[in-house]
Order: sequence, then structure tokens, then C-alpha cells
Amino acid sequence: MNSSRSLKANTVVLVVFIIALLAYPQTSAAQQKDLTGKVIIFNAGSLTMPLARMEKDFEAQHPRVDVLREAAGSQQCCRKIIDLAKPCDIMASADYKVIDKLLVPAYAAWNIRFASNQVVLCYTDKSRYAREVNAQNWHEILGRRGVVWGHSDPNLDPCGYRALMVLQLAEKYYHLMGLYGKTLANRPQENVRPKAVELISLLQTGNMDYAWEYLSVAVQHGLKYVSLPDEINLGNYQFDEFYSQASVKVTGKQPGTYIEMKGGSVTYGVTLLNNAPHREAAVAFLKYMLEPQGGLRILKELGQPPFIPARVPTQAMKASLPASLQSLVEVRK
Repeated sequence: MNSSRSLKANTVVLVVFIIALLAYPQTSAAQQKDLTGKVIIFNAGSLTMPLARMEKDFEAQHPRVDVLREAAGSQQCCRKIIDLAKPCDIMASADYKVIDKLLVPAYAAWNIRFASNQVVLCYTDKSRYAREVNAQNWHEILGRRGVVWGHSDPNLDPCGYRALMVLQLAEKYYHLMGLYGKTLANRPQENVRPKAVELISLLQTGNMDYAWEYLSVAVQHGLKYVSLPDEINLGNYQFDEFYSQASVKVTGKQPGTYIEMKGGSVTYGVTLLNNAPHREAAVAFLKYMLEPQGGLRILKELGQPPFIPARVPTQAMKASLPASLQSLVEVRK
């Protein structure tokens, strides 16, 4: 009799366990389907390909969410928020300082640093002196008559002012007085484009010989490139003190005002806008983006070193993040 009762009891426990096991994935799927709406992202052009892959993965997990991306230079993205009041949930910048200087605190409360990069000089087989250019003579080649080279607009895109910083640092590193001015004298204003990725088509069609880009962009588009010494490529934080000797003035928050951008290692930042119209879905996307096996993995695969974990400068800022993001960041200056 006791063995019969014991058998029945065990059978009941087993049935309950199986029901719970079968119900779990259904509950999980239901939770994912409950997330609906849009996520509007303004992003630096150099993040276009990584975010395209993140969008595809995220929408597969959340089929009722539509991720809408709009790429431009990082400062230009901010101008759309500040000057045009365009709806935006997430702003991802190629320079975290752009978010600090233009959006915090009026438009955003915090800023997460999530990836690095470095500046390289891109070219193709069609470029003049393509067989000759190297890490020692690149600056001399950019100064040659007939060589067409360009960079993005420093007032709209961080890669633009970083290109100018590289030239400033090269003058100091190679001890070549006047290198900066001489090189720029061989670059007409029409070779300055709104964002760095626009220069790629000019390279590929042979209408430009050389263009300054991020390493990740060069890798993603299969471009040839000259790698520069760490002392000038803005890719190694150990040289931040040397990098800080370079500076470029760019347009500020208000027309007619300017802010100084000082040299430093390339660091990307991302934030959630204070008035984000689709906050719940946007936070879910940020959580995916900052996960080591989510968005950070994609960045690494596409040639852009992620920070694992991502970083914020203070404990107070970490505490102000949405709860689901706090475990994905560390406090680090």
C-alpha cells in the first residue's frame, strides 16, 4: 500500500515537472513577443555595418520590434536631436566626448563607453603611389602634387577632427616642422565630406587616392590601408598624454560657438535619450548591444575592439542606468 502511494506521489511530481518544463519556453517566447514597437537609433557612420547585424539578430529575437537606424557623423546626429528635435531613442557616437559635450545633461543622463578603434590611411590599387606608400612616407605622399586625399568634416564627424589630430601628432612624432600645414595645403575643401564612410565610394571609383578612416571600416569594406605608429593612430590609451597635445576646434551647441576637442584614444559612446519615445524596446536593444555574446561579439568579429565589460566613469552614473544594464558595465575612468 505504501509503495503504491509512493509511486503515485512520484508520478505526480514527474508530471508537474514535465508540465513546467514544457511551459518554460512558451513563457519565454511570449515574453519576447510582448516587446513591441520601434527603436530609433542615430549612429556614427562607422557603426553602420555592426548595427545592421545587431538589428537583424535583435529583430529575430523580438519579431514585433522594428529597429530604425539613421547614420551620420556623430555631431550631425546630435544636431538632429538638438536643432531639429527629431525623435530618437538611442544615440551611438564614434567619440563618447560628443555625447558628453552636446547631449548631457539636457538630452541624456548618462554615457556608456563600449568600444575602441584606431585611425588608418586607406587606399586602393588605383591610388597614386599605391605600391610605394608605407608607414614611413605616407605624409610625404599626401603632400605630392596630383595626389587626391580627403577626410570627413570635423564639425560633423569625429573621424574628421581625428584625421587632423593625426597630422598634428605626426609633425611632433617625426620632428618635421610644418608637416601639418604643408599636407593640408594639398587638400582642397571639396575633399572634405560630411562623414568618413562617404569617402569609400570615391576611393573605390578611383576619384580619390587616399582617405582617413577607422580600422574597422577599412576591414569591413576590404580596403587597403597604412597602419600608423601607436603614438599617432589614436588607438592606444597608453599614449593618451601624447595624444592630448593635438586639438581641433569644432562648432558648439549654439550657432557661432565652438568647443575644443583634445586628442585622446578613440572611444565610442552610447546613450538613451531622456525623452526616448520607445524606452522599453530601446533599453532591451541596449542590453543586447552590450552583452559579450550579443552586440559586443559582432563588433569584435567586424574588426572593432569592444570593451568587455562596457564602462562608465562613476558609480553614481552606473546607479542611474536602467537596472537591466547595470550588470553589463564597470566603473572605470
